[in-house]
Amino acid sequence: MKIFQVSTAIRATPDAIWEILTDASRYTSWNTTVDKVEGRIAPGEKVTVHAKLSPGRAFPVKVTQFDPPRKMIWTGGMPLGLFRGERTFSLTPCGEGSVEFYMKEVFSGLLSPLIERSIPNLQPAFDEFAAALKKRAEAGS
Repeated sequence: MKIFQVSTAIRATPDAIWEILTDASRYTSWNTTVDKVEGRIAPGEKVTVHAKLSPGRAFPVKVTQFDPPRKMIWTGGMPLGLFRGERTFSLTPCGEGSVEFYMKEVFSGLLSPLIERSIPNLQPAFDEFAAALKKRAEAGS
């Protein structure tokens, strides 16, 4: 099982951060880790992410949990649970106008030990995503 995670404190409201996280059409205006995000980020919807780390590849995911403005989960992978990636986004108010943003991705499944070898180190991209989200949210509308 391979896991990547990041957290950062953001001086913005949970609603403001949630609005940024769920607006797929504007991801490229602030998220420096993607070339494109297609689809609608909403309960049960399918979203396709084109990450800069893997040019030319598309990563289809489904929004499997959507609890505004606290938690969202994107799930993707292979049929029958052979390989699964699950990305969790969490927002936790910390008081004094600050919110802890936490993002975690877990890869699992029967084929996980084989497929994980081809997964690059996503930690720098996770750190970059959190920094970009913080910058965008703290800049306001």
